[in-house]
Formats: sequence, structure tokens, C-alpha cells
Amino acid sequence: MLGDRSKTKISWLDSKHSFSFGGHYDPDNTHHGLLLVNNDDIVRPGAGFETHPHQDMEIVTWVLQGSLVHQDSTGHSGVIYPGLAQRMSAGTGILHSEKNDSWRLAGEQHTDPVHFVQMWVVPDEPGITPGYEQLEIDHELLSGALVPVASGMDKHDGAAAIRIKNRYAALHARPAATRTARAAARRAFSCTCSCPEAPWTSRAPAQVNAGDAVRVTATGGQQISAIEPAEILVWEMHATIAS
Repeated sequence: MLGDRSKTKISWLDSKHSFSFGGHYDPDNTHHGLLLVNNDDIVRPGAGFETHPHQDMEIVTWVLQGSLVHQDSTGHSGVIYPGLAQRMSAGTGILHSEKNDSWRLAGEQHTDPVHFVQMWVVPDEPGITPGYEQLEIDHELLSGALVPVASGMDKHDGAAAIRIKNRYAALHARPAATRTARAAARRAFSCTCSCPEAPWTSRAPAQVNAGDAVRVTATGGQQISAIEPAEILVWEMHATIAS
């Protein structure tokens, strides 16, 4: 749950970590399936993560509120905003920065923080060529369905492609909406991002609130029921680090 997460809070960043990250290390909480990082970040305007390296990692960024400027060493740059999925494959090595300063590219300076979730997963193969993809799925989210955002499945269903045998989906649920995760997943990870209350219901019903996360192992399909308007991120995983 949100209160159990380790936290990094400094002048420009309020970050909550689902797993061991940075100076927060717990040998019993290093990953779930292939998911190594699930950070819930709020960055104040004019600040952000300066240029830094990544290698052999698939990184998916999902903005909940505000806008995030991405720039990397492969020449990609742009603004990520709600409804725009971003995938970056670090591969043999990539440098990038992420900042809340979209006025540098266009528009007037703002005073709004940016709230986003960043997730790192292990690719099937190390040493691939670095890559980048962004995908506009805002229209699909309006339907309230479980929408694929980034996927490593053979059929991507319009999702950004990642180099793992995983499927990542976002659910923008409306009041009383109910959706069921795909039944084939060996593991699932749900992060409820923006909702007053959003219960995750399975054999033993449980209620989770904004910012909470639920981990499920050996699942046969889980039912998610939103009792208030909600946005829920769900990883469906068909592999583990050991497999």
C-alpha cells in the first residue's frame, strides 16, 4: 500500500517507490516478475531529472497530470502528457533527461507540478539498439475499457512495443465500471493512480486507494471494480527474471 512504500522527498521531487530504489534497499522487495521499478513521482515546475544514463532496460512513462519534457542521446525530444504513452529502450546505452519545463519548447511558463509513474522492466535480450516510441491513446481511454499502453506480446493491439513477453495496460474506469484482467497472466501488478477509492476484487476482495499497488502471483484473471472515477495501471506478466 502507499503508506508502506519507501519515499524520496527533496525540494523538487516527491517520489514513492514500490520496490528497492536508489538509497532505499530491501532484499525482500527488489522486483515483481520482470518489473524492477514502479516510481510514483511529482516534480515541481522548472525542475526534474538532469541527463543521466540507462542500459538494458525497457522504460515506460505514464503522465497523470501536467507535462514532462523528454530529451535523449538518440535525438528524440518532446512533451509527454496524459493520454500519451512513452516507451524508451535503453539497450546498449542511452542518455536522457526528464524535466517539468515545457515552456522551453513552446508556450508560457506555468506553475503546475507534473505527476507521473515510471516503470522499468528487464528486456528479453541485452545489448539491443536503443529505441524510443510514443503513442497517443487518449481517445481509447475515454471508452473506460482496459486499453493496452505498451506490450511485448506478438499482437500489440496498437500499443507501444517493448522487448519483453509482458503486456501493460491502463484502465480509465468510470463509476461502477468493471473490467477483468487477461486470464493467462502468471503474475499481475496493479497500481491505482488517481481515484478516491478503487477496489481490486479477486477471491478475497480487497479495497485499495489512490496510489496503492497490488501484487498477484499465479493469477487466473482478476476483476477490477471502480466505485469512483479511477485510472488504474495494470501489468500483466508472462515471464520472471529467473525464467
